Amino acid sequence: MTENVVCTGAVNAVKEVWEKRIKKHNEDLKREKEFQHKLVRIWEERVSLTKLKEKVTREDGRVILKIEKEEWKSLPSSLLKLNQLQEWQIHRTGLLKIPEFIGRFQNLIVLDLSRNIISEIPRGIGLLTRLQELILSYNKIKTVPKELSNCASLEKLELAVNRDICDLPQELSSLLKLTHLDLSMNQFTTIPPAVLNMPALEWLDMGSNRLEQLPDAIERMKSLHTLWLQRNQITCLPETISNMKNLGTIVLSNNKLQDIPLCMGEMENLRFVNFRDNPLKLEVTLPPSESVDEEEERELFGLQFMYTYIQESRRKADDEVNCLITSPTSINTDE
Repeated sequence: MTENVVCTGAVNAVKEVWEKRIKKHNEDLKREKEFQHKLVRIWEERVSLTKLKEKVTREDGRVILKIEKEEWKSLPSSLLKLNQLQEWQIHRTGLLKIPEFIGRFQNLIVLDLSRNIISEIPRGIGLLTRLQELILSYNKIKTVPKELSNCASLEKLELAVNRDICDLPQELSSLLKLTHLDLSMNQFTTIPPAVLNMPALEWLDMGSNRLEQLPDAIERMKSLHTLWLQRNQITCLPETISNMKNLGTIVLSNNKLQDIPLCMGEMENLRFVNFRDNPLKLEVTLPPSESVDEEEERELFGLQFMYTYIQESRRKADDEVNCLITSPTSINTDE
């Protein structure tokens, strides 16, 4: 029996030794594998960095990263070694996301990542206090973070053809230098309050959305000179639109307008309008042009059309008033 105990103990001791050896061997293999993966990552980052460096150019004194029609679904952390970049132009690369470390590129002036597959804007974007242009059109973005309002130098913001953006955070009204905003081909049902309160905004495109009416507060946009509203579902225009004294261009084609407000005739700075493809209730014939050249330059549903339409509306209203005044009234006499 003692021999059996000794034998069992020896077997257990040998087993324990082997288990320790196997465990150590597995740990060594794991460390070796991790080391190899680390070497591969380092090599890949060096290769990526080399490729990125080849894409860096200088134009007009700016250091620009240009990538076009190459597959870059993500941007490597090695890009941080190029933190002197002032402009990114990365188009048609299949890029899925803006890197979280974007906020560390403090020298960025222009960030153009249009025509990719980006689905969100990281909150770190707000760290780019020198950024002047942010162009993210033709992506898959659905929401805009309020942190974007911290980009105090931003002058141009393009979010066209993301198709699902339906609102903007109120905080964006603090973008005091923003003059150009493109929100076309999204899902807006009204002009966001943040946009109405942008003090420096001069150019706005909200074409191809789902707008049904314009708010009375549109008159707050005192600096606006160009307004694109084509391909919406707008049924009428507010009287306050005539208070937009700097407005020079307004495009309202392909809407559901039934009338043109008389007050638009008082907008002295208007230089271009377009009312084409609206179910306007009055049929207007423009007076004949004095020359062939004038006929060719005349916009069929443009400024002259608008003035003629307003004149016809006033004439019709006057006729109705005169008709009421001159129409015979029945007098009842007591017999």
